[in-house]
Amino acid sequence: MATIEHSEIVNAPPERVFALLRRVEEFADYSDLIERIEPLGEQRYRWYVHAVKMDWTFDVAVVEARSPHTLAWESLSGVKNQGRYYLERVPEGTRVTLTLSYEIGSRLMEKAVNRAATPLVGKVSRQILERVEARLRAGDR
Repeated sequence: MATIEHSEIVNAPPERVFALLRRVEEFADYSDLIERIEPLGEQRYRWYVHAVKMDWTFDVAVVEARSPHTLAWESLSGVKNQGRYYLERVPEGTRVTLTLSYEIGSRLMEKAVNRAATPLVGKVSRQILERVEARLRAGDR
């Protein structure tokens, strides 16, 4: 399984950042690559993503939600993946660290995806956190 980590500082307290990250169905508003997210009930969601010139669909379940520090998920179908947001209070606000692990069945496909995945995950993570921070500045809780 390949693992990618990305970290950013959000200028807001962890409790406020976590409250927005916890609204999984709104992630489509935070990134241009996430086309939509359908809530399936019981902390499960179907993600529709367009990345690396391909469409990806996968179902995930939130497996840990410990406010204000940890939000973790794992895939139920589609691209095998698991991830975790870890939030840590710092003088500037909140350090948000995303750790994402994924596995693609085909070695050839996995090599191609791995080359693009690290900068792509960094871009998406940065975009999500920038938009979360903008919402927080606008007064969203």
